[in-house]
Amino acid sequence: MVGERGRRLLDRVTAGIPAHENPVTHVSRLPERAARHEPWPEWAEPSAVAAFRASGVEKPWRHQVEAASLAHAGTHVVVSTGTASGKSLAYQLPVLSALAADPRATALYLSPTKALGADQLRAVSSLDVPGVRAAAFDGDTPMTERDWVRAHANWVFSNPDMLHRGILSAHSRWTQFFRRLRYVVVDECHSYRGVFGSHVALLLRRLRRVAEHYGASPVFVLASATTASPASFATRLTGVECSAVTDDASPRGARTVALWEPPLLDELTGENGAPVRRPAGVETARILTELVVEGARSLAFVRSRRGAELTALGARRLLSEVDPRLADTVAAYRSGYLPEERRALEQALLSGRLLGVATTNALELGVDIAGLDAVVLAGYPGTLASFWQQSGRAGRSGDEALVVFVARDDPLDTYLVHHPAALLERPVETAVLDPTNPYVLGPQLACAVAELPLTEPELETFGGEAARAVLADLAEEKLLRRRSSGWYWTSRDRPHGEVGIRGSGGDQIAVVEADSGRMLGTVDPGSACYSVHPGAVYLHQGSSYVVDELDLETGLALVHAEDPDWTTSPREIVDISVLSTEEQCRHGGVTVCLGEVAVTSQVVGYLRRRPSGEVLDHTPLDLPEQSLHTRAVWYTVSGELLESPAGCGVGEAAAGSTNRAVVDGPGLPGSTSPAEKEDGTAAGSAASREVGGAAELEGASPAAGKSGRAGAVSASGGPVGEPAGTESASPTAGGTGGTTVGSAASHPAGEPAETGSASPVSGAAAGAATSHATGEPAGTESASPTAGAIDEAAAGPATSHATGEPAGTESASPTAGGIGGTAAGAAARRAAGKPVGTGGASSVVGVTGEVSGDPAAGRGPAAGVEIGVAVGPVGTGGAGRAPGGAGLLPARVPGALHAAEHAAIGLLPLFATCDRWDIGGVSTAWHEDTGEATVFVHDGHPGGAGFADRGYAAIVPWLAATREAIVSCECPTGCPSCVQSPKCGNGNDPLDKAGAVAVLGAVLGALRQHGEQCGHGGA
Repeated sequence: MVGERGRRLLDRVTAGIPAHENPVTHVSRLPERAARHEPWPEWAEPSAVAAFRASGVEKPWRHQVEAASLAHAGTHVVVSTGTASGKSLAYQLPVLSALAADPRATALYLSPTKALGADQLRAVSSLDVPGVRAAAFDGDTPMTERDWVRAHANWVFSNPDMLHRGILSAHSRWTQFFRRLRYVVVDECHSYRGVFGSHVALLLRRLRRVAEHYGASPVFVLASATTASPASFATRLTGVECSAVTDDASPRGARTVALWEPPLLDELTGENGAPVRRPAGVETARILTELVVEGARSLAFVRSRRGAELTALGARRLLSEVDPRLADTVAAYRSGYLPEERRALEQALLSGRLLGVATTNALELGVDIAGLDAVVLAGYPGTLASFWQQSGRAGRSGDEALVVFVARDDPLDTYLVHHPAALLERPVETAVLDPTNPYVLGPQLACAVAELPLTEPELETFGGEAARAVLADLAEEKLLRRRSSGWYWTSRDRPHGEVGIRGSGGDQIAVVEADSGRMLGTVDPGSACYSVHPGAVYLHQGSSYVVDELDLETGLALVHAEDPDWTTSPREIVDISVLSTEEQCRHGGVTVCLGEVAVTSQVVGYLRRRPSGEVLDHTPLDLPEQSLHTRAVWYTVSGELLESPAGCGVGEAAAGSTNRAVVDGPGLPGSTSPAEKEDGTAAGSAASREVGGAAELEGASPAAGKSGRAGAVSASGGPVGEPAGTESASPTAGGTGGTTVGSAASHPAGEPAETGSASPVSGAAAGAATSHATGEPAGTESASPTAGAIDEAAAGPATSHATGEPAGTESASPTAGGIGGTAAGAAARRAAGKPVGTGGASSVVGVTGEVSGDPAAGRGPAAGVEIGVAVGPVGTGGAGRAPGGAGLLPARVPGALHAAEHAAIGLLPLFATCDRWDIGGVSTAWHEDTGEATVFVHDGHPGGAGFADRGYAAIVPWLAATREAIVSCECPTGCPSCVQSPKCGNGNDPLDKAGAVAVLGAVLGALRQHGEQCGHGGA
């Protein structure tokens, strides 16, 4: 029956599952929406209107006419409507009308990916409007065609990368084009966020400046997914006031939305015996199989290219057992395919020859696939905008469709499936960007001055006083000269080639196969020491290489092909400090701060280790220090709030091995492989894990020689994520390090993903500090967390542990864990007081991913404590606690803070448009700069990207959601769905789930009671 198909499909998918095991936590029905049309506007050129009618568009929708008319009238406009709402026509109509009416006029189209640009160029070319000469100008355009495009094309389709390197840097060759520029189209503008978005914002200001130099004042037309405050975001992105069109008048079929939490597996456990869930990728393959059997045209969004291939393979295997003919109706779709292969897959899906397609976000950004029967999302895609973009592919007018959101084993996904309003009713977030970030502004201003001398009145466009300060620094470095008329570039060389807009910039390190001279990819200079240090295992498109030599001066890493039975894990030492505090509010024992922090790290060696966890050897390295100045939000908790019923406060516990630092962190800007571009997955990653047995870098080494202050600590992390759909994004493999006694821990940017190192856990020695680092990005899946024993260090050293999984990685099998391999071995080394693989009793072994360590005492919640209900005196470790306090015994404080930090980093993407690898974290029972128990969360980009600021502004709802995610999970003592990380290098120890709930409850109580004066007293 029409209108019930979505529910029938859901019944089919859940058929055979016992009612008490039903994984569906919530079902909503989104009603059908009828179309609202408008006549073609009178100003539209008849030839353009005729072309649209010939293509099947008899009448436009109301929002298309509204946006097109604003653009035609000269108003900068952003159209922010849902998937398949015809945003393309909103900019095509005014541009085509202008080009048809004036053959001398020109227009520029910019998209975040080449694939989307190619699709839009194909759509415009198929309209065949007389007088329109549309052409691509991107990295794939042959050199022989580029001169023709410059001289003859009147609508150029490009991307920010080519605008930066190939157009603005040589604008004198584009004089005729710029002189007649009427429109600039910025498609999928919601993807321009974080550091990349900040670069693009300044790039668009440079574009306007060059156009004005040639006498043009183009109208900006932006297309965006549904997002909060689209007008203000578009204004920040372009630097000009923009009007917003948000009333979506396109038709939409009804949709049934089901939230699905995979079950816990009785037969499999992870670290410390914690339960694990069935992987979302496996669950998605089974759901896709059922939908194909039902004859439903379905799309499954998976976070990685490898995951898409495996999901399609799993579905085909299941279908072959039902009907071998159905196996051929399922395929994978991702970037990296040849254009003709992708077009064939699109056509096969549209025609019905393909019923099921497992895809990355390559089908999210603008490719014309819509009106499907079902969409399955394997994990939260990072933002609500992406969630609605992907789910919007389902739904045809007059019939209902099904959307299934399958939760990964992740705190954010756990929260969402148990709090459907946060997913289905919350306003879409605003993209975060900061064009005044000096680490972005400096390179961009250098390019602007090299293009045209910069005058005093133009400073306001680039940030006013912030731009003036950066220009002064550039002049002091002799890169430009200050004269009375403005600032002038002094070198004959252009800076554009050294400025990367998708990462931290600078000359890239080329990864070259020594025997053949073939370039495999590039690595960001900030991550080279971690990912391509001498001896490192480097993965490229599933093939393994070993690095022979790294020359930072020439920017070259030489490798040879090898498939070793061991992996490598870099070791680093890290120093963290608070540079400045910009905002600070104290709320009855809790202080919330926002400011700048400095993180310094140095790779001091690496371990070779077998997949079983056996350490082969440790090799020292002599590599330069890496430093990161970034922004952080942190909160401190007084001893009174943390103290136990017996009155043992944090200060008293400092001598009893509770002075621990825990680190969670982002990674470095990633490496870029020429072969993998569009969807932001690990293209040339140094050690990206793949399902079925890819290499993973894990290990440990001493942290000797770096203890200049009491903040030396190990850390490691995952990749810095780029916006979905970007052309070149690839995580890198990363390092770790150790701490000194009494240190505060931090996880710096600059640590690559997919590395791990096992850290000795300090024993019950007095004064031992523990650090913990994670860099586990959204999109990571693991059938079971990393398992393994943790070695024990001699009395006094601190322990660190780090996690760093790249975006979109999936793992079907656990990785055997810590140094020494077994708990018995760890106990033996603890008794001997000697760490494994270290240079002596005072050495510290660090691990990649989440770093933490704890004495044997005080691990985990108190006996008999049950989690999963509202917490009153839960996690007190004894009798009732004082009202408002956490009531924790001192030995439990590090594990409680550690667990709270894990979950908080997992939940911040709900409030800031970031992914988990964009941020890092620190937790410690005592920090040198604050003098109290402290939890930091910091941006993983130099200068910050606005994520910490968003966390500070939303501290109460953010921490409340964090607490709710922990409480909502039915596991007894912690698992990857709440407080564990699948790659916690020292076995997610210490973690105290009940203690985390108690600490967060105490913090939230203080904020709600005393935080009104700072705006932190809300719900």
